[in-house]
Amino acid sequence: AAAPRPGPDAGSRVEAALWAALGLAITPRLMMFSRRIFIDIYISMFMGLSLLCFALAERYPERRRLFLLLMYGSVGLGVLTKGPVGAVLPGLVFGAYLLAHGELKRVRQMMVPAGVLVVLAIVVPWYAAIYQRYGGDYTTALVKSFFLGENVARYTQGVGVESSRGPLFYLPVVFSDSFPWSLALVGAAVMWFADRRSRGPGAPAPAAAPLRIRTLLWLWILVWVGFFSFSAAKQDLYIFPIVPAVAALSGVFIVRAARGSRGWDWALRVTGVVAGVLLGAAGAAVVYLFHGDLKVYELDGAAFVGWTAALGGAFAAVLALAGRARAALAVIAVALILLNFTFVVRVLPSFERYKPVPRLSAAIRDRATPDDVIAHYNVALPSMVYYLGRHIDVMFDRQEFLQTLRGDRKVFAVLSASDYAGLEPSIGVPTCVLGREPELNVKLKAVLAREALPEVVVITNRCR
Repeated sequence: AAAPRPGPDAGSRVEAALWAALGLAITPRLMMFSRRIFIDIYISMFMGLSLLCFALAERYPERRRLFLLLMYGSVGLGVLTKGPVGAVLPGLVFGAYLLAHGELKRVRQMMVPAGVLVVLAIVVPWYAAIYQRYGGDYTTALVKSFFLGENVARYTQGVGVESSRGPLFYLPVVFSDSFPWSLALVGAAVMWFADRRSRGPGAPAPAAAPLRIRTLLWLWILVWVGFFSFSAAKQDLYIFPIVPAVAALSGVFIVRAARGSRGWDWALRVTGVVAGVLLGAAGAAVVYLFHGDLKVYELDGAAFVGWTAALGGAFAAVLALAGRARAALAVIAVALILLNFTFVVRVLPSFERYKPVPRLSAAIRDRATPDDVIAHYNVALPSMVYYLGRHIDVMFDRQEFLQTLRGDRKVFAVLSASDYAGLEPSIGVPTCVLGREPELNVKLKAVLAREALPEVVVITNRCR
């Protein structure tokens, strides 16, 4: 009667929770951010798959070759999507993982030559197709622009994006992009240190396997955040690939703490209270900012999202204070499901009326000929390529832009209204505005100040 019942051990249960969190927790954020910059969602997916496959190769060495080949396939798709960063960042993480365990010699087991071939087999055909269709000069310019401009120049010089953000910019982003489960990272870190101290770094497999996987996840977060913290260009979505690791680590903490493992239930209660209070406060802020007479945006479903978050967060905080942390987290999960999907189904479509590209594209399409120049100056509106079905010159240098407007060819240029006002006296040739549209500005500072929406204009240097 005293014999243990057959079934998975604690490590297996923790691991199962880890992989479940890794696969499921990213979905709502993916749906929301995919409407913002879908390329970053693709790279996040491919990088998450790379992490998953490497972790599986470590956990199940008897199937290492299969998982490593799948990992290299994911890396190749990442490189095809975003360039060298798709290979450099995973390589840094996995190298740091081997170094942390004193196993750098195992690089020879990682099938690197085969991996290079897999990556090339995925990436090269696309460039070959571009070469065949457009020729060598265009392909060379594309490769130079993509690898040196979109990757190196952005990282080292901040070309085309916000470059005034400090080295601590990503610290709040780590918690906001994965909220509220990211709040469990503090408890997860303490739990990892406690487990490492009790088991020791040299614990034999399989007892050490779940701990090693969690070490890998922590390194994944630290390397991604650290790498982009030194970048001249900083965007919150640059570190979005850390979300699966954050969800997995938080999932391990929540599962173990919910079972009262080593007295971790108190930490779960604190997490529940903090998460509930923050969720409730965020919901109240949404109701205040987007459901009053002074609101800047007309958004369907904003009131429902706000009240769901406010009431769900308040109820969860009360439950956590009463010692019912698991019920509190369940309430938060249900509230998040409701508000996330409402946000995707109702709120996000309302933002379409504030997207300037379709109407500006129509203003250009009705007037432009194939020989005309279409240029963007100091704006990021890449979807116009889709709407116009043609190449667009992207410029950030003031003199280059002015020289283009002064040239012999007809130019249609898209830029912010404020930039146009500052440049107009220096252009030197007559220009006129063909279209003017408001642009999204969802920065918290602007929303809190209820600032009027900034405008984007399309101008031409041939007004007749």
